[in-house]
Order: sequence, then structure tokens, then C-alpha cells
Amino acid sequence: MAARRLVFPPGTVIFTEGEAGTTAFVVELGKVRIYKTREGRQIEIGEVRRGGIFGEMALIDDQPRMATAEAVEETTCVLIPKDRLAGQLDLAPKGVKVIVNALLGNIRAMGAELAEAALLLAQYDKKP
Repeated sequence: MAARRLVFPPGTVIFTEGEAGTTAFVVELGKVRIYKTREGRQIEIGEVRRGGIFGEMALIDDQPRMATAEAVEETTCVLIPKDRLAGQLDLAPKGVKVIVNALLGNIRAMGAELAEAALLLAQYDKKP
């Protein structure tokens, strides 16, 4: 079966923080901005370019999306459905799954801390 591809115009929100995840994305062409929203501010936590993957964490640990993904420019992505990724993970030894889940927990915590730190810095910069 051929891989499914989608093209996202610039400014398209691919998924939103807090949503359930059913698909991961591999960037074939273009660029995607990953950001968290805190107190109405968009705090960028990363960019994904050609060959990069995003949206995979929600598929692996069944947690909501930790951030929002938005196409910066016209972006073509190959979609990886949850069941396909789960099938590959089922082939991995149990110890690998434990390590992957621990890493994902750490990444989620660091993303939240980064957003909070950026918000504090922005508030500090506003003070006279």
C-alpha cells in the first residue's frame, strides 16, 4: 500500500496541543513549527524540516498532543497511522518500550518547563 501524503499550505495548523493523536508525520518537503500556548502567547519549542518526524509521541504513550504543529511554508508530509507505528513497537523488546516511554515522559516535562521559562522571561523583559 502506498504511503498517504498531505500537503499543508503555509499557516495551516496540522494539529493542536491537547488533541488526541492518531497520526505521526514525516516531513517530505517544507517546514513545520512546533509551539505551546501559554497565557495567549505562542512559545516555539522547535522546528521540523525535511526528513524529520513529529506527532509520534502521542501515538506511543497515548497522551494528548504536547504542542501545536503549524506549517511554516508549503509542507508535504507522509502520514504514519497509529496502528502501523504500534505494530512496529510491538516487535521491540519490552525493555526498549520501557526506555522509550521514560524518554517521552522526560521530553514532555522538558517541553512544559521550556514553555514556562520562556513565558517568565517574556514577562521579565516587559518590566521597567
